[in-house]
Amino acid sequence: MVGPAGRRLTRLEADPPAADRRHVHDEPTGAPDPRPPAPPAGRRRRAGRRRLLAVPLVAGCALAGALLTGVVPRPGQPPAAAGAPAASPDRHVPVAAPLPADRPTPGAGAAAAPIGSPPPAPPGGGPHVFSLLQDNGVSPVAYDPCRVVHYAIRPDGAPAGGEELVHAAVARISQATGLAFRYDGPTDEVPSPQRETYQPARYGDRWAPVLVAWQTEAEQPDLAGDVVGRGGSTAVSLGDGPRVYVTGTVSLDAGQFPEVLAAPDGATTAAGIVLHELAHVVGLAHVEDAGQLLHPETVPGVTDLAAGDLTGLARLGRGQCVPGL
Repeated sequence: MVGPAGRRLTRLEADPPAADRRHVHDEPTGAPDPRPPAPPAGRRRRAGRRRLLAVPLVAGCALAGALLTGVVPRPGQPPAAAGAPAASPDRHVPVAAPLPADRPTPGAGAAAAPIGSPPPAPPGGGPHVFSLLQDNGVSPVAYDPCRVVHYAIRPDGAPAGGEELVHAAVARISQATGLAFRYDGPTDEVPSPQRETYQPARYGDRWAPVLVAWQTEAEQPDLAGDVVGRGGSTAVSLGDGPRVYVTGTVSLDAGQFPEVLAAPDGATTAAGIVLHELAHVVGLAHVEDAGQLLHPETVPGVTDLAAGDLTGLARLGRGQCVPGL
């Protein structure tokens, strides 16, 4: 159905990258996405030396684009003035179209200006790749800096100290991007490929929070074998407007994380895994440079964000504010 000014709101599911460095697939308004789906991004363990690998997340192979429906008011406009009016049968008074049930009230939780300020990129920058670019082929898709990025943790199966690992990684991503994050507390929501971006009964009138969960291989087949984590985000756009990430998911292997933590330097390794996945959530894809945390294969001593990672994250913190969403 049609949104404000005849625009449709398009929803694309996203998980991290494939050969084309994209983990979100867009779909032109009213037409199927001609691009092939990309496989996902996460981290896995390799037999033998048991080094950790970041592998592509399954990125929408079975996740088709969908259209968010309904008429919404423009930012700052009261609901009674939104959309095309309909005549009341008894009084012939214009009646506003109902708000759609598949997205929050436009502008809910949006500030008038960016909430935080991203730091400058390191001198000289460094190699980095964005998971998805806007239609101009240059600007990355990012979270709206005028909104708080909420996150929640499903505690089931978490190892000792697991929640602290997540909070520390979120704080590091916030520092590197300037994005503001807020912890909503524990949740019983189970990650799903069909996860709804808007769940008002559970989370209220806003986009669903980024969901971090420990899962077994039975719950999450993408964690089978040596895979220990996967992460990605979902982007939406209002018609031909800029695409914006609105929520994401991180799944961590409940069976393998205790083993990772028990190994020498295990706490540092585990922290790097969680940080790597959250960097995927905010919009970074893998790089070939072995000195970056977003390199597909972990390297001894590289457990924190390096110059290229920080350069990309600083750019992702300068995304567009889109109050219409």
